Amino acid sequence: MSPVANSAVRDRLRIAIQKSGRLSEPARALLASSGLSWRESRDKLFCYGESLPVDLLLVRDDDIPGLIAEGVCDLGIVGRNVLRELINEREESGKPAAFREWRALGFGGCRLSIAVPDAWDWQSPTQLAGKRIATTYPNQLRAWLRAQGVQADIVMLNGSVEIAPRLGQADAICDLVSSGATLAANQLKPVLDILQSEAVLAGPAQPFADARADLADLLLRRMDGVLRIRDSKLLMFQAPREAVNELLQLLPDAEPPTVCAVDGADTLALQALCHGAMTWQRLEDLKRAGARGLMVLPVERMLA
Repeated sequence: MSPVANSAVRDRLRIAIQKSGRLSEPARALLASSGLSWRESRDKLFCYGESLPVDLLLVRDDDIPGLIAEGVCDLGIVGRNVLRELINEREESGKPAAFREWRALGFGGCRLSIAVPDAWDWQSPTQLAGKRIATTYPNQLRAWLRAQGVQADIVMLNGSVEIAPRLGQADAICDLVSSGATLAANQLKPVLDILQSEAVLAGPAQPFADARADLADLLLRRMDGVLRIRDSKLLMFQAPREAVNELLQLLPDAEPPTVCAVDGADTLALQALCHGAMTWQRLEDLKRAGARGLMVLPVERMLA
């Protein structure tokens, strides 16, 4: 996009998301739950915002931080591992990153881990000294090794990192791990994590100075509301006044409840927003403590 074209859309917000992959559908679902709707282009690379002046670019996740830095898009939903790799790359070259993490989004969780052959008797990171470590995240690995005071050789690979020790290319690896099944299939075991990753909302390091600032604030408020109630339920019940304190102790994940008198001063009606799983066991515990007429309701939207 030319600078002229880019400067002509400062009253609209552009968000880059993964075109396909494990972050694509959850990212779209989050934005749709935040009240956004779009009209998709024929090439399925651009979505024009209809409910709000917020458009989507559908791209490769590795490209998202660079697109933010270049001003092609304003925000992006990307893995923290991808974002941190480019931040570390710029720090290594002495350049400040033009982007940063704005929000953790609670999906796409994984971890960047050091993994070694099963036969290793792992004790500490010092065992990596002088070893070859294969990775697709050289900048994060280099920063971590430096912090540990360990000198090792970094073998840069673009894929199939977990097979490198079996092929004699490396002694250990640094790679993304979710279930660990791929490591186990290659006779490797994770021994420590150097980054906990998940999908994040990335944006420029400096705040917007035009109409995009209000749009970004609106979007963040809505997204915060969606994330806050993702696993939340509205719990409603009645209870004797003397049982309320014990009942609230059973709801450590609840917002301060709304309390109303029902039957003079003896019976109270309570409703509380609970952020944890409302299992049958929890309901039975509440009933034994004096709650009755328990109802668990879904929460569709919440705006603080």
